[in-house]
Amino acid sequence: MNAVSGAIGFVARVGLAIVWLWSGTAKLLAPLDSERAIGAYEIVPASWVPPLAVALPAFELVLGLMLLAGVFLRAAGVVSAVVLAGFIVGVASAWARGLSIDCGCFGGGGYDADAGPSSYLTTMGRDALFLAMAAWTAWRPFGKFAIRP
Repeated sequence: MNAVSGAIGFVARVGLAIVWLWSGTAKLLAPLDSERAIGAYEIVPASWVPPLAVALPAFELVLGLMLLAGVFLRAAGVVSAVVLAGFIVGVASAWARGLSIDCGCFGGGGYDADAGPSSYLTTMGRDALFLAMAAWTAWRPFGKFAIRP
């Protein structure tokens, strides 16, 4: 791996770890906000919302810790990419159905009367960047300082 590829891999791995740790922590610290955010998407049955509001942030924290520690980096990259693609689809679905929501990606969330094309495009663009980081991690994981790349 050359220096440029290694630098990109490092930024992708550590950056994505920080994203998952930040988003998971913010959601776990405010479980009612997480429930409101998940419910606002109107995708899953209401009975699924409370368990998802706990499971999703816990899962994000596990992914973040795996990436930070360097445990199964390719698998963590692939799973991260799948989750991020799901988030992009969820936001696009809410936008297409005319819902006005805040994504709740880093805490908060729920119905938001001010949401519009700009906020949806910004969220999907940011998640696309994170998706690219996940894809890079799956393709060329930065294995230096990894427990089990």
